[in-house]
Amino acid sequence: MASHLGRRLRRGATSGAVVAAAVAALAASQGPGSIPPPTDNAGGDLPVGAGDATTPPDGAGPGDSSYYTELPPLNTPNKPGAPANPPLITGPAQAGIPATVLAAYQRAEQSIRSTDPSCNLPWQLLAGIGKVESGQARGGAVDANGTTNSPILGPALNGVGFANISDTDDGAYDGDKVHDRAVGPMQFIPSTWATWGQDANGDGKKDPNNIYDAAQAAGLYLCANDRNLAVKADLDRAILSYNRSREYLNTVLSWFEYYKRGTHQVPDGTGVLPGARNDDRVTTPGRTTPSPTAPVTKPPATPKPTPSKPGTPKPTDPPTTSPAAKVVRIEKAGSGTLTATAGGTFATRPTVLAVDLAGKPVAGVQVRFQITGDTDARFGIGTREVTATTGSTGKAATPTIKAGERTGGFTVSVTVVGRSLNAVSFAATVTERAADTLTRLDAKELAATTGGQFTDRVQVKATDGGAVAAGVALTATFVTSADGSQTATDGPFFKTADGTAVRTLTGLKTDADGLLTLPAIHAGEKTGTFLLRLTAPGGGTVTVTLKVTAPAPEPTPSPDSSTSPSPSPSTSTPEATPSS
Repeated sequence: MASHLGRRLRRGATSGAVVAAAVAALAASQGPGSIPPPTDNAGGDLPVGAGDATTPPDGAGPGDSSYYTELPPLNTPNKPGAPANPPLITGPAQAGIPATVLAAYQRAEQSIRSTDPSCNLPWQLLAGIGKVESGQARGGAVDANGTTNSPILGPALNGVGFANISDTDDGAYDGDKVHDRAVGPMQFIPSTWATWGQDANGDGKKDPNNIYDAAQAAGLYLCANDRNLAVKADLDRAILSYNRSREYLNTVLSWFEYYKRGTHQVPDGTGVLPGARNDDRVTTPGRTTPSPTAPVTKPPATPKPTPSKPGTPKPTDPPTTSPAAKVVRIEKAGSGTLTATAGGTFATRPTVLAVDLAGKPVAGVQVRFQITGDTDARFGIGTREVTATTGSTGKAATPTIKAGERTGGFTVSVTVVGRSLNAVSFAATVTERAADTLTRLDAKELAATTGGQFTDRVQVKATDGGAVAAGVALTATFVTSADGSQTATDGPFFKTADGTAVRTLTGLKTDADGLLTLPAIHAGEKTGTFLLRLTAPGGGTVTVTLKVTAPAPEPTPSPDSSTSPSPSPSTSTPEATPSS
């Protein structure tokens, strides 16, 4: 029965008898898959989203139309008669989740709980879906950034055994310009990814083949329509909106319950793959296509050992040694200074090399990178700590590191997981945002009279290497000469919020377009020509000339005839005396 349950079944092509058999086997086993089906419309498949308004109009959820019905081990962790609250699982291989994949699920839970706490998204639900959709990204076959080593593609959705969805992305994600295919470890259809895609690892791309991006998108999709996943009805609706099969629902719930009872981290690339995963898909460069009729290749028979002759020592199996146990040291690999401006991205990523006693590189070693110190810099996925696995060259690198707004130094320390070897440290520095050029936007002459205020404001633009320099801290100072830096003690000035006159302003910052408009400038009581200099980290500077003149004198009133005195009697002309 176990092998029967491990067979790949297709949504829409799954017979009711097979579904019933699978569920019956689960119930009989009392294993973690013995999940009672939802009470609403318990028979048959449900439409996508069960009426959810936000379900994409293409009639499909994120997944393609295929999935694996492989179930958690029926003999662990819930054996018949086991206690109701069994201890955490620490050993079974199926309970192991690859380190980067596990980090992506937990990161998505933390992120979504901070923005939508009422959804109550558990990372174990993402793990259950990831297990069914891609076997945890093919057993954790991802790079240090969380991107799958090769694309994970579902079959062509051409209506033959699957939904019929014509191409919606011109093959951008799935390489198919005729029909859509589900893409990535969480199996998003391109049209659904166009709506829900996320950039959770901060590399500037929304990549469905990146486990951080895909897990974040899947979590948001499951939380749509104000669902509360702590409520069983909402939980069922969320899973059915992802893939509209009742058997899919039961299988995901089985893994969800299994992972809730306990998991452990395993190195990337060592996760347990679903049954027949390597046999029923044929991988070609850039895409994966189904091969339902491909024969299952049995492993070669193990030759029986030849009986030893008397006196001949019996051969013994060579002891297995973990990759970490072979490492004698880790050392810096590559070169380059770790420097970035505030808000920017470090061009160089800390990289280490793990070597054995002979100085040869060791692959498959888990190393932990940690950002320490008084800094708000973070790895691109938003954390201060990440775990990576050395590749075939023995090297491992961090994801991209993003600088925060806090300037100064910090350290990236690197250790081997599970070993007490000496750590390797990388010094990193965050510098101020810079501008190599400041330009005044208006060359209009600035003039005012004593005791007054300049009508026009000073506006400048900051650029660095020809690009807009946003968030750059500028300083504005009235100086005594064009070639000096001494601050003036009289003449024009700025006013602080409390009305205090100052001739130097700091903490000014350019906006998103690199622009800065200075506050009003007061003329002061001294006439003459004055200089205002603006400077920026990075060498940008501009000097503005201001002229202060005395107010024009008030005009003297001109004599007004209506108010002039009348002639005196002594000067008046005598009247003519008539002659006799």
